[in-house]
Amino acid sequence: MKYILSVLWMFVLASNTHAQNSPIKIEPVNFSKVNVTDAFWKPKMDLVATKTLAACIYQTEEKTGRIRNFEKVARGKGEKHEGIFYDDSDVFKAIEAMSYSIKTNKDPKLEAKADEWIEKIAAAQLPDGYLNTYYTLNGLDKRWTDMSMHEDYNAGHMIEAAVAYYDATGKRKFLDVVIKWANYFDSLFGPGKKDWVTGHQELELALVKLYRVTNDKKYLNLADWLLSERGKKLAVGYTWTDWKDTLYAQDGVPVKQQKDITGHAVRAMYMYTGAADVAAHTGDVDYLKAMRNVWEDVVYRNMYLTGGIGSAGSNEGFSNDYDLPNEQAYCETCASVGMVFWNQRMNSLTGNAEYIDVLERSLYNGALDGLSLSGDRFFYGNPLASNGKNARREWFGTACCPANIARLIASLGNYIYGYKDNKIFINLFVGSQTTFNLPKGEMQLSMNTGYPWTGNVSCTLNMKKKITSAIAFRLPGWASGTVAPGGLYSFVNGSIEKPVLLLNGTAISYQVQDGYVVAEHEWKDKDIIEYQLPMTIQKVVSRNELKFNNDRVAFQRGPLVYCIEGADNNGKAWNVIAPSQVSFTAENFKVLNENVVSLVADLPSIQIELNGTSAKTSFQKVRAIPYYTWCNRGSNAMQVWLPTSFKDVKVNY
Repeated sequence: MKYILSVLWMFVLASNTHAQNSPIKIEPVNFSKVNVTDAFWKPKMDLVATKTLAACIYQTEEKTGRIRNFEKVARGKGEKHEGIFYDDSDVFKAIEAMSYSIKTNKDPKLEAKADEWIEKIAAAQLPDGYLNTYYTLNGLDKRWTDMSMHEDYNAGHMIEAAVAYYDATGKRKFLDVVIKWANYFDSLFGPGKKDWVTGHQELELALVKLYRVTNDKKYLNLADWLLSERGKKLAVGYTWTDWKDTLYAQDGVPVKQQKDITGHAVRAMYMYTGAADVAAHTGDVDYLKAMRNVWEDVVYRNMYLTGGIGSAGSNEGFSNDYDLPNEQAYCETCASVGMVFWNQRMNSLTGNAEYIDVLERSLYNGALDGLSLSGDRFFYGNPLASNGKNARREWFGTACCPANIARLIASLGNYIYGYKDNKIFINLFVGSQTTFNLPKGEMQLSMNTGYPWTGNVSCTLNMKKKITSAIAFRLPGWASGTVAPGGLYSFVNGSIEKPVLLLNGTAISYQVQDGYVVAEHEWKDKDIIEYQLPMTIQKVVSRNELKFNNDRVAFQRGPLVYCIEGADNNGKAWNVIAPSQVSFTAENFKVLNENVVSLVADLPSIQIELNGTSAKTSFQKVRAIPYYTWCNRGSNAMQVWLPTSFKDVKVNY
């Protein structure tokens, strides 16, 4: 009977999911209108506001020439540029992260620092609007001659930072700087002007943000035009050998005709985010169809269990389908950040919760792993296995990842709620408060949750009069029998428990629509909605085509992927097996000062005898920790995918 009910429940889920043929444009609630109080995320946001941004500021001002380059331009004395040609972008990403933290933490010192930097940036802008320290210091005659040199990429991050700072503070100075730059760029490029293919996609999505804040449609049109330039083989100015392969830059075919994921992972994520943004405002279904095709290629065949993407270090991106090695995984932190951006846009376009499922997987695992528990050490790449030689670092020569993970965590409020047509969407289960202006009045919503450690969510509603509306709680794929869309990964035990929805302690009816548990009701002041999800330990396997995981198993609890690390297991992580009959139990634990739920089990392990010529098998207590917490206690061996037989055991790792 339980099996029949499970099958019926899966049929209900499937029948309520349909392909969207045109954009529906759910509006995410802006971070500036969300107060995050969550026990899991608020400490991390505070850590970013203090430790992470302090590291970014120190590196930007003291250890590298990033700020000095702007000062040199303002002095105009012919001084030489320091660092790499894309270093300006790291300053802008740091200001963007500062902006979110200023709004949420009300830190006047941080705001003063941002203002100081903005003054220096504004002083480096040329009268015509151009702003790029590399070319201004090294020779303006070379500007706009090489599409690979990140002039537009730097400016895109500058625009994003300025929009975020304006949202956070209401101050226009930085916004006026980027408007002047965008108008200058628009005077050079566009229909009937010069052609241009952005070397590292970023400007496209930034221009849409500028359109949203200014309501000047030329910026939206310019973003659309930049996307239309791709696939025409116009990138004739490239000097990097990588650019000989147009697939590296997603330039093989026009964007609206693309079906396969290729090339550099971060560039791809930024471009597809921009395309989704343009589609949301123009209603262009061709963009939507292309985005769906490429998204399926990513998620169905080229995504790690952690939500990380880009397996190959050679191109910092994609290789062949199912080529997902664990120890050699590249999985750049920035690519996981990009997955969060893109999947949010896809959810807004379609109203389908499966995109938030992928967003959540990347957020809690592939992206969060990029930041240490101390907030001041970072991963550039995020492998799913380690021989113990990986280590977190204070900084990088190419330092895109620290500021990128900082701006993502600081802006978490952007990803929690959505709204459309008197319908409220709760996408992430993060303790917070926000207010919705519904057609019949204002509704304040306060969410409390123990997520990701427990599946209990409680929402309290406050309003002056009764309001009828629909509230949609995301039904995570992991709670409904699906690891990730497309079947690349699956749970060994597919049993499903229906979520529970209570209103003031009494169960209420709901429908499942596009991956959401939807209740339409006449709500009143002080109503309490409780949403309960099963938080079970799940065993995960891969499709046979993913040969790196053949005869291996991984473990997940709620949204979190787990790994075993030498620090908890006698210094080793490769000498154990997880037979098919093994079961883990949950146990509270601490990784440094981080309270977590760990998984423990007695597993067979191989130990080398003292004479070094023989081995013995014994059972040992093995502890698995959330993947995002590994390598915070020094360099350690680590594995996500455990072998189910002794043939893949490596005793000496």
